[in-house]
Amino acid sequence: MFKRYLPILTWLPHYNGRLGGADLLAGIIVTVMVIPQSLAYAVLAGLPAVVGLYASLLPLLAYTLLGTSRTLAVGPVAIVALMTGAALSGVAAPGTPEYLHAALVLALLSGLILLAMGLLRMGFVANFLSHPVIAGFLSASGVLIAASQAGHLLGIELTAPDLFPRLAELILALPELHLATFAIGGGSLVFLLLLRQYGRPALRRIGLPRSLADLITRAGPVFAVLATTTATWRLELAEQGVAVIGDIPQGLPSLTIPGFDASLWHALLIPALLISVVGFVESVSMGQMLAARRRERISPNQELIGLGGANVAAAFTAGMPVSGGLTRTVINHDAGAQTPLAGFFAAIGIGAVTLFLTPALHHLPIATLAATITVSILTLIDLPMIRQTWRYSRSDFTAMAVTILLTLVEGVEAGIISGVALSIGLFLYRTSRPHSALVGRIADTEHFRNMERHETETASHLALLRIDESLYFANARYLEDTVYDLVAARPGLEHVVLICSAVNLIDASALESLDAINARLKDSRVTLHLAEVKGPVMDRLKRSDFLDDLSGRTFLSTYAAWRELSRPIES
Repeated sequence: MFKRYLPILTWLPHYNGRLGGADLLAGIIVTVMVIPQSLAYAVLAGLPAVVGLYASLLPLLAYTLLGTSRTLAVGPVAIVALMTGAALSGVAAPGTPEYLHAALVLALLSGLILLAMGLLRMGFVANFLSHPVIAGFLSASGVLIAASQAGHLLGIELTAPDLFPRLAELILALPELHLATFAIGGGSLVFLLLLRQYGRPALRRIGLPRSLADLITRAGPVFAVLATTTATWRLELAEQGVAVIGDIPQGLPSLTIPGFDASLWHALLIPALLISVVGFVESVSMGQMLAARRRERISPNQELIGLGGANVAAAFTAGMPVSGGLTRTVINHDAGAQTPLAGFFAAIGIGAVTLFLTPALHHLPIATLAATITVSILTLIDLPMIRQTWRYSRSDFTAMAVTILLTLVEGVEAGIISGVALSIGLFLYRTSRPHSALVGRIADTEHFRNMERHETETASHLALLRIDESLYFANARYLEDTVYDLVAARPGLEHVVLICSAVNLIDASALESLDAINARLKDSRVTLHLAEVKGPVMDRLKRSDFLDDLSGRTFLSTYAAWRELSRPIES
């Protein structure tokens, strides 16, 4: 039981110096790489930059104890930071103590929700977020994040909270852009984009090993921070109007206890739920992908507990909601992390930065952080997925398009709620009208195919109806109508065989419909049979009276039903 809830006990007894060396190196690399991101995402959420560092300390330790992924790196991430800022701006003004307190409550609520879901083994909840909806939500969120950083890149003060008014305000204010800020922000942005696009192949061409070329390419934000901070300090650009991070408190975070304010908790409950689910989906998707590369496995239910523990830890150490981040996880994986202890070493490194090096960040330009955020969110905008969904499924594209539109117009909460609701609604609509097909026998075989698609052998008195969907309350009446229409259209019909090879469930409503079909066909002197009923479905039918009242038989295969019930064949 301890190993179930403390996965560290499964690998720590086998820990050795080789693993420790690899994890230590990965921890050092992650420390250097994620400091700019941690600062930037706190600013994106409307919080002091140091909160991003605080959220990268104890949460990492909690995940080390509770998480199952060997390489997932937990901390502030772009999408969660955006959702945090959207949630907090509705209950307090940025920069106020109330805003900071609300961030703690939001982290605590997210943690408690994740812990409860983990203990109740509710990892399946993530399945309700279809991939098109997630892709649409992340793409729209990427646009929102980029728009939110445009003012910082240009040195323009923007006040409009929504996307389109903000863009209009930005266009009108372009003549007022601050040249020094634009030079720093635009220069950092161009440098990071060029490095991402051309840095790796260029470094490989001059003879650097692949691993070193990858490391230097991913270290782009570090180089941008060092260069622009140095330039701002030496040229005294802060005195010329360039916005900088300013004084960052030095030292480890103190213990913080989120107070209980019923109205505040109620206002943040839905945002906390959405942050929890979105963060969990992003984390588990990344963790599963990287675990598969190493032929490892992660437990989604335990991941809920690990992420929940990380968020609770953030709430009590002046942090913000956290999740598994794409960029930091890839860095951790590529740096050679072997166990979650790499996160522990990264937390120690970030802790050392907060203790000793925060004064060196005083002159870090906000524009550089904005450029870092803008480049990092490019991975969220998934144009290939949008195009593929349009070509493959118009209904899924509809859900994606609605998610994108409402996220852009109404905000992240409205976007994801509407996307999930529409996805579930479309699923219910599709499954409420299950595909069915009258099948016939392929000549001289035991195979049966749709009569409309293939040349088949049929019998006028026998109908073989294949049902291609599980039967439940939403489609039970539709099945009745399908069978009754079939019987009405064929006066000479004597036998109807329902082929249940695709039926994985028959709920109580569908069972009642089967009873009604059986009774009505019996009154019409038509015998109802079943074929290819799966074991679990048959087990449930045996607990009812349906099989006793069935006018016909249950056959192991469609061929067995054909052989038993067919008369001379008609082509």
